Amino acid sequence: MLKTDKIKIQEIDIPNYEKVIHAVYPTVGLNCFIAIHNTTLGPALGGTRIYPYKNEESALEDVLLLAKAMTYKSALAETGLGGGKAVIIANPETQKTKNLLLAYGEVVNYLKGRYIAAEDVGSTIHDMLIVNEQTPYVAALPTAESSGDPSRFTARGVYWGIKAAGKTLWGSDSLKDKKIAIQGLGSVGSKLARHLFWEGAILYVTDLEQTQIQNICKEYSAEGVGRDEIMQIECDIFTPCALGGILNEETIPHLACKGVAGSANNQLLYNHNGTDLMEREILYAPDFVINAGGIINAAAEFDEGGYSARKAMDQTNKIYNTLLAIFDIAHEERKPTVQVAFELAEYKLKNKIGKREKPITF
Repeated sequence: MLKTDKIKIQEIDIPNYEKVIHAVYPTVGLNCFIAIHNTTLGPALGGTRIYPYKNEESALEDVLLLAKAMTYKSALAETGLGGGKAVIIANPETQKTKNLLLAYGEVVNYLKGRYIAAEDVGSTIHDMLIVNEQTPYVAALPTAESSGDPSRFTARGVYWGIKAAGKTLWGSDSLKDKKIAIQGLGSVGSKLARHLFWEGAILYVTDLEQTQIQNICKEYSAEGVGRDEIMQIECDIFTPCALGGILNEETIPHLACKGVAGSANNQLLYNHNGTDLMEREILYAPDFVINAGGIINAAAEFDEGGYSARKAMDQTNKIYNTLLAIFDIAHEERKPTVQVAFELAEYKLKNKIGKREKPITF
């Protein structure tokens, strides 16, 4: 246990956010932000991203975007949870230490359950065990009672989302012989590649790690391509599974795909980029809809009677029908799919659809 009263926590007033805090403890290298966007439907649950942001301003901007996306993601999936997120400014390969994670756990505890932490980019479920030493407000732990690694459910949801895109684009959700380009082969992208391979898809893949590309190519007869090439390769579906902001004015004109459907958060640099995709007749599966499998799985551990992987799977499979409905409405009303998804989420929030009836106890 890390005992300290030297963590400096500053509350930041951000319009339309319930609470945003900045916590610093230089002795262990902790510099983090936690944003709680909306808890209308339940306490905020969101991942802990550990990333070497260039400055505090970019870290704050990211955590605000991610927290808001979590609100909409949970609302649409009816998890009975709100939207929150945490980011720690650090290189996870060289600066992540046990004391840093313990100090972060104290910061989570400061929020008294309004925010529940989980793993994300740069952190692992085993890191969350360390955080859990300081605070009970942690989900998706590798324990018998918890839901464990959420990436398998995120990948499963994206798989169903790609099939929904296929159903809309070519009238069949079969992915046999469809060309799919995966950007990012981390915990979600690599599992997704397995789903798609057994479905019969033709895969093009890229990643920061050359070894990972080689492994996926060998296992799933994929073709490895360069990081700059993956977004321009002619394919049926482009599948971003890395970091966000990749769909923008510079990249969208060069896309050679019929649809975009992947797990990365905040894929659109700006919301109006959804209109840019629509004008190019590229079907976009809104990220906060298609990648909800992880939060669905984590939320399942708070169900009455305890965690059930089967119940989490059944709920994750519903992403298929949710996306089909969004695609249909967008087509009928001639709106970008992301706008339709936002409107549906706002409707559920306004009418408290899916609101958690019983508080979560730890």
